[in-house]
Amino acid sequence: MRVIGLLRKILSFVSRRRALLLLPAAFALIAAGQPRGYPRSYAETIAAARREGKVVVYSTTDRHEVTAALNAFKKRYPFLRVDYRELESPTLYNRVIAESRARKPTGDLIWSSAMDLQIKLVNDGYAQAYASPEKPYLPDWAIWKNEAWGVTAEPVVIAYNKRLVPPKDVPRTHAALERLLRTKAAFYSGRVSTYDPRLSGFGYLQLTQDYHASRDVMALVRALGNARVRLHTSSGPLLADIESGRSLFAYNALGSYALELAARNPDIGVIMPSDYTLVVSRIALIAREARQPNAAKLLLDFLLSAEGQRHLARAYMAPSREDVVARAGSKPPAAAARPVKLGPALLANLDRIRRQRFLANWQAALDQK
Repeated sequence: MRVIGLLRKILSFVSRRRALLLLPAAFALIAAGQPRGYPRSYAETIAAARREGKVVVYSTTDRHEVTAALNAFKKRYPFLRVDYRELESPTLYNRVIAESRARKPTGDLIWSSAMDLQIKLVNDGYAQAYASPEKPYLPDWAIWKNEAWGVTAEPVVIAYNKRLVPPKDVPRTHAALERLLRTKAAFYSGRVSTYDPRLSGFGYLQLTQDYHASRDVMALVRALGNARVRLHTSSGPLLADIESGRSLFAYNALGSYALELAARNPDIGVIMPSDYTLVVSRIALIAREARQPNAAKLLLDFLLSAEGQRHLARAYMAPSREDVVARAGSKPPAAAARPVKLGPALLANLDRIRRQRFLANWQAALDQK
């Protein structure tokens, strides 16, 4: 019936001869499969994306984490090539700005776990608005101005090496970790890792959100400094440290990566602190200077769809949608969960002077013995 309706629409607006010329494109469009429940006008978006032929993604997410989701997307839209580029969050942010200002091709879909930097891109006019058909299925905290979209809802955790950390030492709260590092400083010296907030956008986000959650976090920073904490700019080296035994704890690790590592290595444990567990999201936006904006819309909608969210959930990236079940153990108890909301509040800590002051305080606490 959908085929007949589409053909009738074509015949009512164009000549029979032109309709015959358009038939191959029409059947290709139908074969691509417009998602059920989407508006009829979405067929035009699919057709435009087909002409674009590809979508360029700038992302902080490791490609292997999203391979299944991307393969499912390409199966639905086989006419689209996905050019997926992994970048660290500061590099991604700066590249989008530089390319946009120069009016050069940039990423079409910008996807990053540095939530505050993503919101700043939106605030400074580097994103374009788009009302996704998946919007009704998302919680309010995951949408801002129809320009920033929270694709996941992932806990920030403490990962540890179960083989090397005595069971009685395993901390269940931030305060317990601080006490442990104080009372057993010699044992844990040089054997704790976290992100470097000066160089990691995700690390800076977590540190500032820790501070909003509890002003006592600076006591923990002092304890980390006393333990000669190892600093990293990305999740790979951070978790490699505890897997190898160089570090015994990875503080503020992104839950999806830590849980995936724990699933394949029984020596790795994951703690979601019971006092509070930050819940963060990988934020997607369509770049203002996107050369393939329609293809970007298709990919954004797929990532927000129930099918896309299920693929991400299998990689321990807990869904932002409430109607898709997260993988067991990938979400904190509701009482401890502290979601980081999208919106202008995230911009405050990006003010240059405020950032410098905050990092100076962090460095002073880190250096204080």
